[in-house]
Amino acid sequence: MTHDNEAIVRAAYHAADGDVLDLAGFIDSFTADGVFNNIVGQESYRGEHLGDLVVGMAKMVPDVHRELHRVTVLGDVVAVELSIQGTFLGPLETPAGIVQPTGAKIDVPTADFWYLRDGKVETFNCYVGISIMLAQMGVTPDFASAVAAPVTAR
Repeated sequence: MTHDNEAIVRAAYHAADGDVLDLAGFIDSFTADGVFNNIVGQESYRGEHLGDLVVGMAKMVPDVHRELHRVTVLGDVVAVELSIQGTFLGPLETPAGIVQPTGAKIDVPTADFWYLRDGKVETFNCYVGISIMLAQMGVTPDFASAVAAPVTAR
């Protein structure tokens, strides 16, 4: 049996958009042992937690939309060049505290790699241009603290 892997991936993106936010549909696109890897945050999500990052993004950017620029399908692998777009209207939780929303528009370059098996997502690796996203949100790095920190503390 053949599957339309591109359609499966496009449906998962649609389910994760802010105006849809169909968590059950997003999670259902994965195999029972499927994994969503947030490469930038070095976090992995499985099972009932597959939608955690989708919900977190929608809280921070309620009108989140993923603009797909290029979709390349090679059998059971779907590579996507996209932009994550929306408005920073919800709080951003950080280790240092909560960054309040600024209303800034974001348009973040992203690359995603979807690995499918029998019509379901087995692994989804998401690479977000986090430094660009933070800059667009008005969150700048604290270089002074990094420069002043003793080498052993790094």
